Amino acid sequence: MNRRNFLSLTGTFTGGMLILPEFLHAFGNQKTIEWHQNSCVVFIQLNGGNDGLNTFIPFENPLYYSLRPNINLAKDSIIGKTKGMGFHPALHSFAQIQQNGHLSIIQNVGYPEPNRSHFRSQEIWQTASASNQYLNEGWLGRYLDVQCKEHVPTAGINIDNIDNLALKGIEPNFITVKDPNRFKKKSENETSMLSNNPQLDFVRKIANSVSEGSDEIQKALSQSKTEITYPKTQLGKNLEWIARLIKGNLNSKVYYTSQNGYDTHDNQLAIHNTKLTELNDAIFSFYSEVKQANLLQQVTLVIFSEFGRRVKDNGNGTDHGTAAPLFIIGGNNKNSILGQNPNLENLDEGDLKYEIDFRSVYATILKNKLDFNPMDIGLKNAPLSNLF
Repeated sequence: MNRRNFLSLTGTFTGGMLILPEFLHAFGNQKTIEWHQNSCVVFIQLNGGNDGLNTFIPFENPLYYSLRPNINLAKDSIIGKTKGMGFHPALHSFAQIQQNGHLSIIQNVGYPEPNRSHFRSQEIWQTASASNQYLNEGWLGRYLDVQCKEHVPTAGINIDNIDNLALKGIEPNFITVKDPNRFKKKSENETSMLSNNPQLDFVRKIANSVSEGSDEIQKALSQSKTEITYPKTQLGKNLEWIARLIKGNLNSKVYYTSQNGYDTHDNQLAIHNTKLTELNDAIFSFYSEVKQANLLQQVTLVIFSEFGRRVKDNGNGTDHGTAAPLFIIGGNNKNSILGQNPNLENLDEGDLKYEIDFRSVYATILKNKLDFNPMDIGLKNAPLSNLF
């Protein structure tokens, strides 16, 4: 079974019939987890390759304007200016969160020998592999395999309609669900039995996890309510669910969701403004909710994309590039800007050269926010200093 089919098939377990082999019905009840800290990490993946240079903008560098004559942002429109950098005007809440002391920015994040294919680059980010290495388990799935003493279906929560490779481990210690409010346990007569087929064991375990974890999710939802108005967008709804699950003490360590639409080859100014506005508004509602609940120090929000865009515009947009900024909100971060401003002079065939390996960011999160040794899942990159 190839990975595309796996993701499509397992994603169907967010609704419809569950398919289980008989032996998996003895999987048992929800197990407990031994967490060292009362904290969690929320990931937002910006699918399509977000244009970092028009997100956190090097407005003092004249090359930015000469290389992007058709899609640059005017200096007087850029907000939250600091050290020659500033935010896209749609990200006014990002600027406010930074002013509040709760936002760190890591510049020029990427990896050696970058791949400009959406699917492959997402796979590299999700597995934390080298560019020429192929792994079957995601980096968060490997973490949960080590951390969970027994199978725990709700150790990770993916709010989406398709599974995310980052959370895939040997054991399915995560659940993918599109709408937690409609996520109910399937009755026995709704479940179809299959004979044991090793190639589908993992898929079946996910189906069983859906059934096992539904009670825990409903319990968390019953213990929380939304206190903040969220935008009526898919990302806004997804972050509203995540906030409720956190406030309802689900005790998941990892939450994951995504936002599509960042492949801006054409009509970039309009499309990018729309997507960043959606991102800004959804994140500010989530930030305000967890802050009001006095949970901001325990909740770390990570916002990233599989790659940035090329430095020079293509006339009305940008093509696939390499390095881009990554944003950290909450988690008691140091409100720092790590890395140098983008070097628009020393390019690699028209692309930014990465300065900080994304796996160093992962190592930092595992070590500082999840009290976990990144070496235990094969991450040898040194953690970053001055982030948390």
